[in-house]
Amino acid sequence: MSTQDDIPFDRSRPGPTGALTRLSPLVRRMIAPNHGPFTFTGTCTYVVGEGQVAVIDPGPEDESHVRALLAALGGEKVAAILVTHTHRDHSPAARLLQALTQAPIIGCATHVPNPEPPSGRLDASHDLAHRPDQVLREGEVFSGNGFSLSAIATPGHASNHLAFALPEEKGLFSGDHVMAWSTTIVAPPDGKMSDYMASLEKLRLRDDVIYWPGHGDAVRDPQRFVRGLAVHRRQREAAILARLAQGDTHIPQIVAAIYDGLDARLHGAAGLSVLAHLEDLVARAMIVSDKGAATQDAQYFLL
Repeated sequence: MSTQDDIPFDRSRPGPTGALTRLSPLVRRMIAPNHGPFTFTGTCTYVVGEGQVAVIDPGPEDESHVRALLAALGGEKVAAILVTHTHRDHSPAARLLQALTQAPIIGCATHVPNPEPPSGRLDASHDLAHRPDQVLREGEVFSGNGFSLSAIATPGHASNHLAFALPEEKGLFSGDHVMAWSTTIVAPPDGKMSDYMASLEKLRLRDDVIYWPGHGDAVRDPQRFVRGLAVHRRQREAAILARLAQGDTHIPQIVAAIYDGLDARLHGAAGLSVLAHLEDLVARAMIVSDKGAATQDAQYFLL
């Protein structure tokens, strides 16, 4: 959702849906047929290893996608199903795949909804039925046949978001935290800007050489890319503060001013990202809300 020149976005189409494509000696990818303004060409389902494999992010509740994946794998055994986070374009197919393979579902924790309104509506993007057989915590490892996947907690886009490092290839499955085609939506109450920025810095300090994201093609030169994402967010924060200084007080006014030319279908998502910035600014005592907290209908003022 950005046209910032400081981020080298790659919006090329990463391949056809429904085909299992070789990406590296250990990694293959099949793209689910759920393209759209938030999912680009579709959710990327990854297969790691050979013979006995791990499947990362099976995708939305689409039986045809799961059966196409198993058909492409032929006689290979699915030994584990890993999930980065519980948004409904990533985790629901894990249960379909498990029913056909009996493989354990591991990775991110169950989503816990925020009981405060209007979170019921905002939590609707989460797969509330996700119940992993094993939750992976920071640094815990799934050991496969000739590969390993290490969990890295990366909250921000979602509070339960994990990335998975593949040290044998210095690769990282970055889920929706870092994607080559677009910036990530950070939507309160589950998404949190301070967590997102901290997770970006955490990844920037690593030595991975390539990211395999949840949507779109690979992120190459990831440290430079992540640095660009952090700069972009700081620029967005500065633009929001500037609009408040100009007299804008409501989120729709700010969105109209700083997201000029944005696809109208993404205005709601842009408003949520602005809300995430405002929530962070309130917490840092840089601005104040007339409701005492950051909400979508509050008025905001500089301190």
